[in-house]
Amino acid sequence: MPAPLLITADQVNCLIHAYFLDSGFQHSAFAIRMEGRLDQSPHIKKHIPRGELIELLSKALLYSEVEAHWKGDELSTNCSAPFSLLDTHACSLQPLSSTNDVREPSTSKANGDTAGKRKATTPSEDARAEKRARKEQDEKDAQMNVDGVPAQKPKPKDVKSDAPQTLPEPPAKKLKHKPSAVGARHGAVRFLQAHKTEVFVVAWNPATKGQLVSGSRDAVVNYWAVPSGSNNDPTFPIQPTLTLSDLTKDSQADLTALNWNHDGSLVAIGSYDSILRICTTNGETYFKDSHHKGPIFAAKFSPSGQWIATASLDSTSCVWDVKQKRIHRQYRNHGVACCLDVEWLDDSTFASCGADTIIRIVSLTATGPLHTLEGHAGEINSIKCNPSRTRLASCADDGTARIWNIENMHSEKALPASVILTGHQQCLTSIEWCPAAGPGEHELVATASFDATARLWDTVTGDCIKVFADHTKHVYAITFSPDGRHLVTGGGDGSLIVYEVKSKEKKWSWYTGEKSGIFEIDWQSWGNSSLIALALERQMVAIVDPGKVPALQSS
Repeated sequence: MPAPLLITADQVNCLIHAYFLDSGFQHSAFAIRMEGRLDQSPHIKKHIPRGELIELLSKALLYSEVEAHWKGDELSTNCSAPFSLLDTHACSLQPLSSTNDVREPSTSKANGDTAGKRKATTPSEDARAEKRARKEQDEKDAQMNVDGVPAQKPKPKDVKSDAPQTLPEPPAKKLKHKPSAVGARHGAVRFLQAHKTEVFVVAWNPATKGQLVSGSRDAVVNYWAVPSGSNNDPTFPIQPTLTLSDLTKDSQADLTALNWNHDGSLVAIGSYDSILRICTTNGETYFKDSHHKGPIFAAKFSPSGQWIATASLDSTSCVWDVKQKRIHRQYRNHGVACCLDVEWLDDSTFASCGADTIIRIVSLTATGPLHTLEGHAGEINSIKCNPSRTRLASCADDGTARIWNIENMHSEKALPASVILTGHQQCLTSIEWCPAAGPGEHELVATASFDATARLWDTVTGDCIKVFADHTKHVYAITFSPDGRHLVTGGGDGSLIVYEVKSKEKKWSWYTGEKSGIFEIDWQSWGNSSLIALALERQMVAIVDPGKVPALQSS
């Protein structure tokens, strides 16, 4: 007798709770946690892989597809009608019935209506990268003493907008590159294994060669000393030099941001538990504050390290005085919409973006925003300033990126219209500036998208120079090499792909394994050596030594 199938309401509730957390629906996750009494569940502390609920539904519906197409003693495989989650499957193998066509009921029909069977789409990836958390403004938040423009109700989105915000995930396609590290010398790729949950963030110390910090879903921060060059013995396992495992007791404390100051003496840590922490290179707590009332999505030092700016789900951004160890000011510049990212434009001016589709430019000495940048038709997920701090790039859920001229941001005169970068078919997850441009050449930016592509753009003309379509799932992470010669992408398909910027050609790729999405990439150089760190879904950090990849040396 086969083993019984056991499905309990408690198990289902835990799966739904994990799905809500993965999708950024914090209030929904909290509600089911309380109403389902999940804190008393024996399953709540079990590791549930990202997308597990959707994957289980997919497998069940694939069985339903087989059930619908089983004819006699064989499976019909030439049905051209699609399956979907919400639409009834109209099988193309079944001819339309007529008044003269009398049929005996089929076995499958007697056991259930197979016409209603549905096949799941490709399992959706974690929405952490797109930061799509939603909330209602509670009374406590509304009473916070903050600066900025008056809170306004979000404007309804233009129904005529052609912004591609609701497009489905692109259909699965075969890998265009072999999933391996072919072409790399022994020891080119190493794993750092100490985390017990998915690793979301990594950051190299810009001043101390080989010092890396990594943060995971369970609020654990690991410090690493990673050897390179002749000191890198691939047979010798690398262990953390320090582990911060008692940062919080909050069950929802995913680490969302790691950012070093310019001299590598302090690292800022952002978390879903709403607390900003600043730690030293030895792991000591320099400062922490719980002024935010919602998850912190971004935490960034100003160029001099005097200030830190944060962005939060509580609809505010905060600026902190690092030396004085206190908050300088809290801003509500996006009404009741959550603030998704911040970026320093100079040492006393920063920009913030949010779910209200606008960007605010704020001076620490002004009483209100200097400028409001409007044009996006969807939530703005990321903003980045170019190396000369004269242009600001933004990317959003509307499938576009924009380049804003901020040279005269301290003038009362309105800033020029943005350059619009259009071509992606789904929301954009990240945008990065190429750190180097030749004499007379236009600056370049690269974008990553849920449409499984990355693109390279001319920021002056707005032209798409190249579409990189080698990934098979969402592209989460994108960055340039410090010298600007290479562009590297990482996605939900577990593939790391390195392109040469000049030739626009793929130079090298590496496959991390199944169910091992790449959430973040940091490529740092110290003198003549450099290392790439990858935050992996498979509960570890990967280190790639470009010096041991010949294809990256010959270009």
